[in-house]
Amino acid sequence: MNDDGFINLNKPSGMTSHDAVNHIRRIFSTRKVGHAGTLDPMAAGVLPIAINRATKFIEYLDDDKSYHAEILFGVATDSGDLEGSVIARADDFIIPTNEDLNAALQSFIGEIEQTPPKFSAIKIHGRKAYDLARKDIAFDMPSRRVKVYRLKLISLDKESATIEVDCGKGTYVRSLAVDFGKRLNLPATLKSLVRLRAGGFDLKDALTFDEIKNIGADCLLPIEDALNYLPQFELDEHRVKAFKNGLPTTLRLADEKFLRVCAGGKFLGVGRIDRGELRALKIV
Repeated sequence: MNDDGFINLNKPSGMTSHDAVNHIRRIFSTRKVGHAGTLDPMAAGVLPIAINRATKFIEYLDDDKSYHAEILFGVATDSGDLEGSVIARADDFIIPTNEDLNAALQSFIGEIEQTPPKFSAIKIHGRKAYDLARKDIAFDMPSRRVKVYRLKLISLDKESATIEVDCGKGTYVRSLAVDFGKRLNLPATLKSLVRLRAGGFDLKDALTFDEIKNIGADCLLPIEDALNYLPQFELDEHRVKAFKNGLPTTLRLADEKFLRVCAGGKFLGVGRIDRGELRALKIV
């Protein structure tokens, strides 16, 4: 059986994404394992894992994501979640109304400017931000443009709100929680986070480590199935060798950034059409 493909892992809370990769390495006895879309240690839920040749295609996975998040009001931390040190507290406050919360949520929908947490894996001058933050080294965290497609209030109690988030690549829900509190003039932090979806990987289909160990290679999603959101291009059989060797194929078609290239029903790799030429980006 060919051990190439993707695993839809249900990562437990309390484990880093790197630890999850190491666990899968031991199960499949291979070093060629990687993950898509880091999940913080406190977060649980969908973490796509690539095995062997699938690692080459991580960058082409659909990067839209969905989360179930609980935001705690009345306290703020330096990390934006309960793992950090408290930097602000409001002991006596009135919880916002549903109307106020929904209005605040709506203000974050669309393309927004967001500053990621200093306790994150983002590189600052070649070093991870959380390493600098832990050593109390001063630095500025650059903001970025991110996309938030949907924010929905699920429930509200005397100290927290539970929301669902649909967002694009690079969005930090911790930062959303903090900014959400600021909009309501309240300190706030992320209390819990579950990733419901990462591209085509859904929590309802995600597997635990024990399930993966018991099922083995049969749990692997073929590379081409993980990329099925990409347009498919059927290449003439006589151009397969040229495609695999990196040679262009001239076509009278509009440019296309990423394509799932197949021939005779067999997946060949990811290609692109640029100025009338099809070229391979990655081949299996």
